[in-house]
Amino acid sequence: MALTVSNTNTIALLNILNRNTSAQADTVAQLTTGKRINTGKDDPAGLIALENLNSELTAVNASLTSNQRSNSLLTVADSGIGQISDLLGQIESIVVSSTSKSTVTDAEISANQSQIDNALTAIDRIVNTTNFNGKRLLDGSLAIDTTGVNGNSYVTNFRAYARTQETTDTSITLNRVASATVASATFAFAGGTARTSGTTTVAITGSLGAATVTLTSGLTQAQIVTAINGAKAQTGVSAIQNSTNIKLNSSDYGTDAFVSVAVLSGGSVNTTYGTATSDGNTTNDIQNITKQAGKDVNVTINGQKAASDGLNVFFNNNGLDISFSLTSAFGSGNTSATTSTSFTVKASGGATFQLGTTASTQETIGIDSLGTFNLGGSNGAAKLSELKSGFSKALGTDAAGALTAVRAAISDVAGIRGRLGGFQKYQVESSINALQAAQTGLSQATSAIGDTDFAVATSQLNREQVLIQSGLQLLGVVNQQSSQILALLR
Repeated sequence: MALTVSNTNTIALLNILNRNTSAQADTVAQLTTGKRINTGKDDPAGLIALENLNSELTAVNASLTSNQRSNSLLTVADSGIGQISDLLGQIESIVVSSTSKSTVTDAEISANQSQIDNALTAIDRIVNTTNFNGKRLLDGSLAIDTTGVNGNSYVTNFRAYARTQETTDTSITLNRVASATVASATFAFAGGTARTSGTTTVAITGSLGAATVTLTSGLTQAQIVTAINGAKAQTGVSAIQNSTNIKLNSSDYGTDAFVSVAVLSGGSVNTTYGTATSDGNTTNDIQNITKQAGKDVNVTINGQKAASDGLNVFFNNNGLDISFSLTSAFGSGNTSATTSTSFTVKASGGATFQLGTTASTQETIGIDSLGTFNLGGSNGAAKLSELKSGFSKALGTDAAGALTAVRAAISDVAGIRGRLGGFQKYQVESSINALQAAQTGLSQATSAIGDTDFAVATSQLNREQVLIQSGLQLLGVVNQQSSQILALLR
């Protein structure tokens, strides 16, 4: 190589040294920040992937936090409903113990009524004080909005458990295809002058339970009816008198309602007024009655057959989940001229939960009021509030009606709690599990792309330090070329 004033070796070494110094700066930045990609030039394709993954991870983290709050809200609601359920169980126990007036004194019934009043007050207090983050959960604030339900003379005890995410309202058209019936059986074919002949003991069983009724000799048809109705609170079976026979009817409608009679002794009925011996016509006598059940109402909703239980109707389709009861007049077909009715479930109200990372993963559930004024009422039963002192289903007024009402309320609460529990388990908690798995996977992916491998970076830093040091030493060597030129000129 020619010996010239222009020292190209120095220029080349300086360029190499600058590149090594720049590389060392990048490596130091990776080690300092812990990130492999600190600027776009570090890895353009990796940066694009990393930003997309970080965006997904941010959404997952936000959804996970939201679902955990939702889970907490539902846990608080379940706890409150559980307390209400316990109180209803205690009320039922009190009512059952008060149905047999022959073994319970008036003072005991009064004391039991006082306990029921206190329990009902406690239920309403729980409803008004069960809150989450300042929001009441059980007072109806989270109910799904409807129109055409309030004031509808055919529909009662309406519950909207969930609605679709459509922005338009859902119109409901209900058609009664076949009527519901109570369980019915003929107790005795006896004319108006017939009387029992000898003592008869029968076991009458209905949906509320069984009772043994003793009919002494010489009872008229009206007296037989009174004796049977005296056990109505225990059996759920009432007797009706007409000119030719005595009919037994269940208090409830549907296939779960039933009537059965077992003649334990006696059973003879005289058709001759006042005689003490049987007339020999056994067709008039009290007979065993095998289990006779009622029929559930048959209805369609928007052309689809709906599930039913007595007068209760259940419909679940395309995200819409509702239940309600038909009034006895409409459901049993006594309003024969009217076989249909309609109402609307609005696209508003309820509690909306974000389960995933997109708007399409929202779900809305409804939590109707669990106040005593709103519980019960299904299948023709009274509302729970009617059990209070002075109302129509107080213990001293109608113990049988009180038992039916409290059991309807228990069924209501169980249905609401079960649906909330199902939503919590299968929607919210499963979403939390899925989001946690996604969080783990995305975190691993972002780490693999964007995080510094300290072992690799440290070895790279050592290499660059060696290169820089050697470059500096070589730079001193090539700079001696100027001294060599001066030596030639001497």
